[in-house]
Amino acid sequence: MIQTKPPFFGDAEPAWSIAELYPPQGEWTEEEYLALETNRLVEYSHGKVEVLEMPTQGHQLLVVFLFELLKAHVKSAALGTVLLAPLPIQLWPGKYREPDVFFIRREHDDRRFDRHWLGADLVMEVISPGDRKRDEVDKRREYAQAAIPEYWLIDPEHRTVTVLTLDGRRYAEHGVFGEGDHAPSLLLPGFTVDVTALFAEAQA
Repeated sequence: MIQTKPPFFGDAEPAWSIAELYPPQGEWTEEEYLALETNRLVEYSHGKVEVLEMPTQGHQLLVVFLFELLKAHVKSAALGTVLLAPLPIQLWPGKYREPDVFFIRREHDDRRFDRHWLGADLVMEVISPGDRKRDEVDKRREYAQAAIPEYWLIDPEHRTVTVLTLDGRRYAEHGVFGEGDHAPSLLLPGFTVDVTALFAEAQA
C-alpha cells in the first residue's frame, strides 16, 4: 500500500512550500546556517544541516547541574566563560557542533562571537541513549581534531562520567568515574563533579 502523506496530518495538507525557503541539503553555506532562527538544536557539516532530537527532562537536569557547577567554579576565579546549548561551536571551517556545556578561557575571548564560538577549551556531552555513537565516537574524534583540550562524557545509562584529555591528536582517558567518585578536571584544577549528586539531580 502506498502512503502519500504521513498519517499524523489527517486531512490537512502540510506546508511543504516552507521547505522551499531553505537551501537544499548539501548547499547550505555557513552564513545561512548561522542566520537560521530556530528553537531546535541544529548542527552543520559541509553544506548539510542536521536537526537534533529534543532533549528529555532528565537530560536537561544533568546539563543544568553541570553548567551551574562549572560556571560557579570558573566565575570564582574569573577564568573565562561557560555556556550551554544552543550555541554553535565551529570546530573547523564547514563543521559546527552544539555541545551541551562548554567553556573557553579568558585569554581566548577573541574566539567568542555573538552567534558562535571558534572552538572551546572544555566541552561536556550528555550521551543520548538512542545515538551513543555520536557522542562516544564521532564527537570524540572531532573534538580531538579541533584540539579541544578536555572532553567530558556523561552517561546516564551506566551512571558514569568519563574525563578525556588531549594527547597529541587523540583523547586519552583521565578516568571513568562512577557513583561514589568525584570526577576531576585536569584543565581546571580544583574543579570536580560529585557523580552521585549529579545523577541524583536527574531524578528530581
